[in-house]
Amino acid sequence: MTDYLNEKTITSKEIYTGNMISLHEEDVILPNGRTGNREIVKHPGAVAVLPITDNGDIIFVEQFRKATEQVLLEIPAGKIEPNEAKEKTAVRELEEEIGYTTKQLQYITSFYTSPGFANEIIHLYYTDALEEMEQKVDMDEDEFLEIKTLSLKEAEEYMQTTPANDIKTMYALLYFKQLGFDPSC
Repeated sequence: MTDYLNEKTITSKEIYTGNMISLHEEDVILPNGRTGNREIVKHPGAVAVLPITDNGDIIFVEQFRKATEQVLLEIPAGKIEPNEAKEKTAVRELEEEIGYTTKQLQYITSFYTSPGFANEIIHLYYTDALEEMEQKVDMDEDEFLEIKTLSLKEAEEYMQTTPANDIKTMYALLYFKQLGFDPSC
């Protein structure tokens, strides 16, 4: 590995703590021996699920994202609660956001969303064993979304014609396309 690129933290100060993130300012020793300053957003991590229906369609949610000032098309996802297993988060988000549950999750990969300033990591799962819930689970009280079901082709066309997209959703679609994923099999 390239350990010589590491930065050693000298001091760390928490500037802000909210419901989802905290902001830290850290002084570091750079690889060249000088000092630098880093502003880091700390996040507990999240889980996203690519849910495939029996007929091979993908279930998405459309949700307004204040940070972008637009409605985004996304796969179901959410923050990992303290001491919660990633798989439990995945099932909880499916139930809350799209009204389905599953007993079969396949772990795909994990990735950082914005490593230049944040430590948020998203753990990506896949399921094609969805079970519609008879009794719906309540969403978070500040969460408003619409469910949208698209074929893989329709989802790819949407991503190609929309100027800015959600990266976890694009990554999930790209991952399956690269593997030759065909939900109609």
